[in-house]
Amino acid sequence: MDATVLSQIEQLRSLTVNGLRAKYREIFGEDSRSGNKDYLYRRIAWRLQANAEGDLSERARRRALEIANDADLRVRAPKPKAEAVQRTIVTAINGTRDPRLPQPGTLLTREYKGGVHVVKVLADAFEYDGRQYKSLSKIASEIAGTRWNGYTFFGLDQEARVA
Repeated sequence: MDATVLSQIEQLRSLTVNGLRAKYREIFGEDSRSGNKDYLYRRIAWRLQANAEGDLSERARRRALEIANDADLRVRAPKPKAEAVQRTIVTAINGTRDPRLPQPGTLLTREYKGGVHVVKVLADAFEYDGRQYKSLSKIASEIAGTRWNGYTFFGLDQEARVA
């Protein structure tokens, strides 16, 4: 091997990854997708040797193309651009009502600590004490002063088991 090529290859060893990437860009005319120092070193050294001593023979090139044409699989898929990646898929669920819930318009009555509490079932909410709530649990917790499962508090989980 030529002494100038050998000295150029030895100089590569002292370069940082950013230095190797700059050298790669200079030699190959494009940015490297790799940040691996050993990979960059080997690729640049190979190209320096190929430029100095000659590249693959025409026969070897044709054979490599034949092999590449027969290859159906990629070893690694290309990385998508950051703005093209959609990590969350939002889908609307045309909800099915919980089978434990009675029909809208039904009044749920519960006696608790000497008081009678009435909740009206709406199409997509509940009405208690003149206000609307999204969940029965919120109403049950407000009545009891502690966390409660709304279905259990109003006895709806038992009705579903019996029905």
